[in-house]
Amino acid sequence: MASSSVQATDWWDRLQRMDASCQLPQIAAAAGRALVVLSETYAGAMHRDLAALATTGAEVVLVGGAGDLDGIVRVPANAALRHALGGTRTSLNVRMAASWLEHCTPGHLITPSARQRWEDWVAQVARPERYERRPMTDEAVIDFIEQSKDSHPGYSRTRLLRLLRDQGMACEQKRFANLYTATIGPR
Repeated sequence: MASSSVQATDWWDRLQRMDASCQLPQIAAAAGRALVVLSETYAGAMHRDLAALATTGAEVVLVGGAGDLDGIVRVPANAALRHALGGTRTSLNVRMAASWLEHCTPGHLITPSARQRWEDWVAQVARPERYERRPMTDEAVIDFIEQSKDSHPGYSRTRLLRLLRDQGMACEQKRFANLYTATIGPR
């Protein structure tokens, strides 16, 4: 996974040079439809191809993405659906895409009735997530990691972060990973 838009753009450009037969606009035009699921970072990296895809006349649905494009129906990422769909925010767009397909009219990705079913469902199940976790200093996070590793030596880094958050404490995932590596070493 790319950690920056520059890395994502480089990844996409290299992928396109490796296999010129795998051009998104041509695939969608041939199939007549495309369901594209992208994070904001990767959508930004693929913007040229998405813009070309929008002009194909194919039925195109973009789940997630970085912004609206004429010719593509965009279903923006919506963390308020996580309760209904389960899982983590990292994989939410994929679960949203699967749910979108469940709301579709067979044989079509986009119909007015399917869009209405989706909007009605979202209005019914969306639950905004609100966390009231307390911020922690680096030193406090390191102390937590050291104490937790002593108490739970088999716990993974991810499980320790979940334990920290379940105790009402706040720490961003990447920051926790960096502090964990600095304290314990690589996984």
